[in-house]
Parts: sequence; C-alpha cells; structure tokens
Amino acid sequence: MPDVIVLFGGPSPERKVSVASAQHVASVLEEAEAWFWAVEGGIHRVDRVALLAHEKPFETEFVPRSKASFASLEAALDDPGSRKAVFFLALHGTGGEDGTAQQMFEDRRIAFTGPGAEASRKAMDKEWAKKLVSAAGVRIAESIRLPRGDAKAVRDALLGFLRRQGSVVVKPVASGSSVGLYMVHTGADAEAAVAGVSGAKEEYLAESFVQGTELTVAIVDGENGARPLPPTEVRVERGGSFDYANKYIASGAREITPAEVPAEMTRSAQEAALAAHKALGCEGYSRTDLI
Repeated sequence: MPDVIVLFGGPSPERKVSVASAQHVASVLEEAEAWFWAVEGGIHRVDRVALLAHEKPFETEFVPRSKASFASLEAALDDPGSRKAVFFLALHGTGGEDGTAQQMFEDRRIAFTGPGAEASRKAMDKEWAKKLVSAAGVRIAESIRLPRGDAKAVRDALLGFLRRQGSVVVKPVASGSSVGLYMVHTGADAEAAVAGVSGAKEEYLAESFVQGTELTVAIVDGENGARPLPPTEVRVERGGSFDYANKYIASGAREITPAEVPAEMTRSAQEAALAAHKALGCEGYSRTDLI
C-alpha cells in the first residue's frame, strides 16, 4: 500500500482552514505523514502530534518546528520518494483548490485526492462554475462582476445592482471559506464593500441575495458512480451571516446533519449537487452550497 501524505497550508488566506482540515484527516489516518506548505513556499515535514496539538487553528497561524525539507512544492514532488505516495490534499483557496497544485501533481503523474486540475479551475472561478452549472439545468443567483481598482466605478456598479436586487452579497470570484464576504442591504453596507473591493488584488462579483434554507451537499464517487451524501443545513442567527467568523470562530451559526428539511427539498438539493459535480467534471468528491 502506498504511503499517504497529508498536504496542508499553502499561500492562500484560507491556510488556517487548511490546518483544521489537516487535523481532522490526521486524526483518522494515523499512519499518514503530514507536510506543511509554508507561505514562503517551503515544505516542512510535520510531526502528527504537533499538528494535532495546534490550538485554535482558525485564528492562529501554524508554525512548523523544523526547517523546510524542500524549498518548494515542486521540489518536494520531484523527490523520488513522492512518486510512491498518495497525497491527501487538505488545501484551501488560491494555489491549493484552483488547479495550481493539482496541475503539479498531474504533470508528475503523482496520485492525489479530489478533482483534477481542470475541474478545480472551473469550480474555483465562481462565474465560470455558474455558467457550467446553469447550462446543466441548475438555477443560479443573478450576479455581475465588479470593476477593479476604481472606487467610483465599483460604487456605481454595486449601487445599480443593489437597486435592482434589493440586497446583494459581494464575494471574491475565486476564493472560499467566506473570506472577503460582504452582505449589502443598505448604502452604508455598500460603502464598506466598496472600500474593501476597490483596494483588493483579487476580482469580486456581486450576487443577488437569496433568502431561504441554506444547504450544503457532498458528492462522493464510488464503484457505482457518484452519489450524494445527506445534506447539511446551515442555520444562522437572525441578522447574521455565514461569514468566516460565524463559520469557524463564533457560535453564530449551526450546522445540522442530516438537514431537518422536507424529503422533497433533500432530493432536489442532492440532484442539483450531483448535476454540478458532473457539469464541472469533478472526480473523487465535491461539495455544493445551495439555498
């Protein structure tokens, strides 16, 4: 049986979430190695005990105790020992979920978990993903891409969209974990979003705010093809949002599995998630968020 290496960290602002994911994986795969991909680029071999002992992963940066074993992820994958391993990707965000890391593995024919590079690129780009999923028959929320850099242009576009929609959600085009999320209901909310978006390096979109029951559905590929798991229901305190703080740090949201919703809603959510999984070309597993 090949060695399993849990890869976590990376250059993304979501790297703290990645640490928490790696802790969950390491708690189950007791024989697996753990490699930490530092922001500076180096790859550190991490003791499993040290990884599991790290407290408050969503708030505190993980600091490896040893020097980097490799100068970069590419160098680590070029090491002969990596060829025999299966890498469990506990990566989140830019560099880890957008096809960048996946392409490195594919180029070297090294086994890894989750969708391939092309599917990862499609899924990470919200606009690209929405076009593909919509073409597969899944209803999506209306959205616009916001201009970059110029605060006036951002403000004009956002306020115009806000007038048409009533309430909108502003989010990065290619990030997850609710990082950089703005809920915009009023002009004051819009100004806060404009300040954050106009100074950001990444691109943003504004999406129509949809009121309803929030569900997330995982899809897992098996011997008999892809199948949906029971949906998880996200319940947010009144007036709150499922942003980074409520999702990972505070107690402003509850996740209930299986979701306490009618059977018909469960079926519809699972069908939509399965359609998205196939439309994006995902393999192994995926997760789709729905309202």
